[in-house]
Amino acid sequence: MVSENISEFYCAVCSENEIQINPHVLQVLQETTETENVTLKLSGSHHLRNVQRLDDQDILALSKCLKNNKRVTGLDLRYNNITDEGVGHLAELLQEESLGLRSLDLTLNDFQRNGAEVLAKSLECNSTLLSLRLSGNKMESRGAMQLASSLQVNNTLQELQLANCDLDTQSVIAFSIVLKSNRTLLSVDISRPLLFSLQEEWAVHFSDMLALNSSLVELHLGKMGLSDTGMERLTEGLRQNHGLRYLDLRCNRVTRDGARFLAGLLKQNPSLEVIDLSFNRIEDVGAMYLSEAVALPGCSLRELSVCSNNIGRKGLLSLAHSLAVSTTLSHLYIWGNLLEEPVCQAFRELTSSGRLPAEQTDVSAYEVDGRVFLAEVFQRLRKHYIRTNCSETDTSTTSNTAAEPFKKHASNTDSNFPPHTSEQRVPLQSNLNPPHTHQHPNRL
Repeated sequence: MVSENISEFYCAVCSENEIQINPHVLQVLQETTETENVTLKLSGSHHLRNVQRLDDQDILALSKCLKNNKRVTGLDLRYNNITDEGVGHLAELLQEESLGLRSLDLTLNDFQRNGAEVLAKSLECNSTLLSLRLSGNKMESRGAMQLASSLQVNNTLQELQLANCDLDTQSVIAFSIVLKSNRTLLSVDISRPLLFSLQEEWAVHFSDMLALNSSLVELHLGKMGLSDTGMERLTEGLRQNHGLRYLDLRCNRVTRDGARFLAGLLKQNPSLEVIDLSFNRIEDVGAMYLSEAVALPGCSLRELSVCSNNIGRKGLLSLAHSLAVSTTLSHLYIWGNLLEEPVCQAFRELTSSGRLPAEQTDVSAYEVDGRVFLAEVFQRLRKHYIRTNCSETDTSTTSNTAAEPFKKHASNTDSNFPPHTSEQRVPLQSNLNPPHTHQHPNRL
């Protein structure tokens, strides 16, 4: 049913199926504007008022209301109590040919591997969904493997978030295998898997994938336990990759040697624009390596975060100098390091001169008794690259009119690569060992 009386239809569906009306759902449907491309904001967490979180019965009623509805293009269902049963209702909805849904956000719900499996099967026959966010649901290896397998058939999905989903080494490697041939995914987040091996086999496979895949624009590898050895392997593949723009490496075990490998990459690869190294330990030497690379004329890095990296005076002054001479770097985040007075003075000069605008850093200078200090400003590196480079807007608390997400990068990708062949599947269970591991004698 496609009509302006969707809220009345929702009440009728609830009455017919003996489902108690959820006041939060009813209010959102009543406030939804009668326009094309509407995103229903049904998040279970609201900063101004208490809301009743959605459960499986609410999803059943909602899915019945949205059948044959092409106006609703986005569903925001974060922070609710949706289990495998509710995901099953959504999976049935995704198989509707007349559905116009392009974005589905199920972050931090209660479904597990069974829900992930039915969702993966629905992706194989869905041709409209562009963004799928599943972070914070414990689908584990089995559910993740099924999702990876479905990506060999689905050739429309462009954003996939699987952070904090308890992925294991096997499923992480499975995604790297799929991404070697998938040319539609632009953004992938697999942060915080459960990896118990110190050999970093996944880094070898991701390095090989990055050498082949130039359509991926944004990659999140936070909380992966990445060490300097893993960084070395990743940069080997990134040297041959000229499509990646955003690299998230926060909360890993990267030290000054890893920063040296990354700096060497920046000197050779002009495509990277945003790097997040927050909560590592590159220290002064690592910061100086990065500063040297950033100051070069060919470096295209625009945004860098080195928060909480145990960087002292030498490293931070080096970064300040590189920012002053760089023609591209415009955002720099340094809070959580050793901010001595010479550093405070250098960054006060950068902000007061306009070279580092106040909204593009996380520190603000102030003076007490003739001494300069830096205070923390609650601004951080942007979490995503794709969404801020598309025409999608999100200004309403309940619904929004959204243009097609990922439009810019999707058009470029489709023109540069052959169509994704969905008929042939690669066995994801085989060849999970690193194809050419050559370990140093003193390294794990």
